[in-house]
Amino acid sequence: MVAFGTYDATAHPRVQVLIDGLRERGIEVREIAEPLGLDTARRVEILRKPWLLPVLVARLGRRWLTLTGRARRLARDERPTHVLVGYLGHFDVLLARVVFPTATIVLDHLIFAVGTARDRGVGGGLRTTLLSGLDRLAIAAAHVIVTDTAEHAARVPVRRAADAVVVPVGATRAWFDAGARAAGPGPGSRADGSALTVVFFGLFTPLQGATVIAEALRLLARRGVRVRATLAGSGQDAAAVRATLAGIDPDGTVEVSWRDWVDAADLPGLVAAHDVCLGIFGTTSKALAVVPNKVYQGAAAGCAVVTGDTAPQRRAFGDGARFVPPGDAEALAAAIEALTDPAELARARTSAGEAGRRFTAREVVAPLIDALGAAPAAAAR
Repeated sequence: MVAFGTYDATAHPRVQVLIDGLRERGIEVREIAEPLGLDTARRVEILRKPWLLPVLVARLGRRWLTLTGRARRLARDERPTHVLVGYLGHFDVLLARVVFPTATIVLDHLIFAVGTARDRGVGGGLRTTLLSGLDRLAIAAAHVIVTDTAEHAARVPVRRAADAVVVPVGATRAWFDAGARAAGPGPGSRADGSALTVVFFGLFTPLQGATVIAEALRLLARRGVRVRATLAGSGQDAAAVRATLAGIDPDGTVEVSWRDWVDAADLPGLVAAHDVCLGIFGTTSKALAVVPNKVYQGAAAGCAVVTGDTAPQRRAFGDGARFVPPGDAEALAAAIEALTDPAELARARTSAGEAGRRFTAREVVAPLIDALGAAPAAAAR
């Protein structure tokens, strides 16, 4: 099998989970990747400002020339039977069909372009019509369509529904290793009365509900609850979050530290050093249809997990997470406050850890292996 495209496994670890899981199940995976160098936020900015489109076209063109050359060199020695097109591969899947005409093309369609644009505030009209067309074109080019939740699989056109497979996002080995290293005498051993440590990381977008987190921290400060919170990342709602946090007394019980950027290699260790990992709390349609990276990763890192009470998240984690209604800062504050009880924190961390073990790379790719309908030796030719 060949993993192919302009994906960046460092910025978007989902594809790395798939690659690792396939390899752990005995499938040889060769990588032909040329990262585009544009994150999701930058791509959405281009959608908002169409005059920036030449930036995307120029970068994509250069990467495609390199990808095509590498694919042709590979074809001199072997013709892969399966090609996995990585996350954000809406365009790459079209190239894959051309350069690997005899292969089964597997598209990791983790997001629908039109849904992401709407979630980031891109209005309707021509742009969303074009993005809907791009989603349909990408799906049409793939033989197997990989999604992360049943809700996203339901958005695949009915005529292609049989070709869709749900593969949870999962977490890479680095997260589980970080959790193992951080494990001390036992989870929830805060007998010294130290402050509960809470971490949130990611893009500050409507899906994440970062403004809800900020309001919850403000409520905890009012109540005199001892919390040390780390917020890592940036995004369109960052200014609103900072404005809310500015109302917290710097000499009070809630201490907030902000990190605009954390290197991907350092992130698992940072998260594992905290008691609680926060998920997403947005109320957008996309927020109600996903189980985000950070929920899987926080559980793998040994944290208690608190996240929005949505169907896909509850279905995935069951008793392994503490759930609050999306958009409800009061409920989030109450859930965090409950975890200041060491015994309650211990139970929450244990249940999250047990749930997290279901989402190792090896485990999550099982449905994909079944969908490919081939033994590892055949798929690895």
